Amino acid sequence: MKKLLLDIYYVWINELKVVFKDEAVILLFFIVPLAYPVLYSFIYNNETAREVKVVVVDDSHSALSREFKRKVDATADVHVIGYATDMEEAREAMRRKEAYGIMYIPADFSRKINTQQQTTVSVYADMSSLLFYKAMLLSATEVSLDMGADIRVAETGGETQEQDQTTRQTVESEWVTMYNPQNGFASFLVPAILLLIIQQTLILGIATIVGTHNDKKRFTIASHTAEGKNVGAIKLTIGKAFCYASLYMVVSVWVLRVIPYLFKFPQIGDPLTIAAFLMPFLLAATFFGMTLSYFCSQREFGMILFVFTSVIFIFISGISWPWTAIPDSIKAIAYIIPSTPGIHGFIKINTMGSTLVDVWPEYIALWVQSLIYCITAILMYRWWIQNYDPEYKGMLSKR
Repeated sequence: MKKLLLDIYYVWINELKVVFKDEAVILLFFIVPLAYPVLYSFIYNNETAREVKVVVVDDSHSALSREFKRKVDATADVHVIGYATDMEEAREAMRRKEAYGIMYIPADFSRKINTQQQTTVSVYADMSSLLFYKAMLLSATEVSLDMGADIRVAETGGETQEQDQTTRQTVESEWVTMYNPQNGFASFLVPAILLLIIQQTLILGIATIVGTHNDKKRFTIASHTAEGKNVGAIKLTIGKAFCYASLYMVVSVWVLRVIPYLFKFPQIGDPLTIAAFLMPFLLAATFFGMTLSYFCSQREFGMILFVFTSVIFIFISGISWPWTAIPDSIKAIAYIIPSTPGIHGFIKINTMGSTLVDVWPEYIALWVQSLIYCITAILMYRWWIQNYDPEYKGMLSKR
C-alpha cells in the first residue's frame, strides 16, 4: 500500500511539473477559468431590459388597436418609437438598429374582438439579446390579459364597481419568482455556464498535454522520468487525475463561489455541500477528459475536436432548453456527459438550497461516471502504451 501511494504521489508531482512548464496548459487551466466567468457574467449581467425600442405595424387602425399600442408603450419594458406602414419598412428600421422589435396588429384585430373571437398580435424580436424578446413578449402578454379583463367587464355589465372588479379578476393572483428574485436571465443561466467552463477547460487542457506528448514523442515517459520507475497504466491514470482534479478544486473556488458573489447571483447553498458534490464531478470530468484526450494525435486537435461541444452540452443539459421537452433518447445521451448531472445538482444546491440527499440521483450518477471513465481512461492509456511507447512496453509486460 505504501508503494502504491508513493507511486501515485510520484506521478502527481511529475504531472504538476508538466502542467506548469506548458504555457498553453497554464492558459487553459488557469487563465481561461479566471477570465471567462468574468466575461460571461458581464455579458449577461444586465438581468432585465427596459424601454426596448419597438416599431408597430397597425393594419387594424381601430380604437382597440390604438389602445393596445398605448398600453404596451406604457409598460416599463417597451418603448414604441414609431409606426411603420408595412412589415418591410419595420424590418428596415430593425436593420438600421433604430428598433429591436416589431409588433404586428392584423387588420381583423378589432372585428374579431367585437365578434367574440380570439385574435392575435405577432411579436418579432432582434435575437442579438434574448432579453429583448422576453421584454416584448411579457409586455404584450400583460396588456392582452388586461384588455381581455376590460372586455369581460364591458360584456357582463355589473351593477356595481365591486361586481366589475370581481368579474375583471375572478381569481386573485400574484407573481412570485422562485429562487430568482430579479427574474433575470443571468441568475439562472450563468451558474450552469460556470460549471460547463470547468469541464470544458479541463478537457481542453488534458487534450493539449496528450497532444503535446504525441507531437514530441514523449508519451508516458513524461510522467515517470526517473529511471527504473515502474508505475503502470493504473497508477499513471490515477496520479494524473488527482493532479488535474486537485488543481481544479482551487479553480472551482473562484469560478463557483467568488464570481457569483461578485455579480450577486443567487447563492444560498451550503459551501460544504457544494464541495462534497464537486468531488465526484471533478473526478468524472477529469477521467472523461483523459479518455477523450487519447484521440488527440497533435497538440491543437483538442481545440478542433471539443470546443464546439460546449454549445451542445449546455443545450442538452436542460438549462437553456426545458428538460421536460427533451426527448428521452437525447436525455440518455446527455447523462453520459458529466456536466449534465453536475449542472442539475449544482443548480439545486447553490440556487435552491438543496441538501446532498435532495440531489442524491445526480450525486450517484457522477460517482458512477467517475468509475466508468476511470476504467476507460486506464484502458486507453494501456492501449496507448502498447502501441506508441516501445520503451515502456517491456516494463508494462513485467507487471
